[in-house]
Amino acid sequence: QVQVVESGGGSVEAGGSLRLSCTASGRISASYCMAWFRQRPGQEREAVCAIENDGHPSCVDSVKGRFTISKDNAGNILYLQMNGLRPEDTAMYYCAADFSCYRGALVARAYEFWGQGTQVTVSS
Repeated sequence: QVQVVESGGGSVEAGGSLRLSCTASGRISASYCMAWFRQRPGQEREAVCAIENDGHPSCVDSVKGRFTISKDNAGNILYLQMNGLRPEDTAMYYCAADFSCYRGALVARAYEFWGQGTQVTVSS
């Protein structure tokens, strides 16, 4: 079993920055596929960024150039550096992990293990 816990959310003004952290524990290895998703009220969960089993990072177009995903050397802490935040980035942010993301690193159903989420609020 794998446990995933997010932290680092908060409230910022537009243009500000936040760094989210996700700590995974249990039966996890550095090669696990891990990702960030977000969900706005009344909307479906959507992908933000992911790191695949081979370490390759990817992000959706709406956050490219503003958000950066990374892992620590041990591979069990996932980060999301968010710069240039916009009001539309306001959402609950979730961390996800799985042994393999063969269904697609930016696909929610690829992941079995999820955290409880951390709220990010960006004011204009």
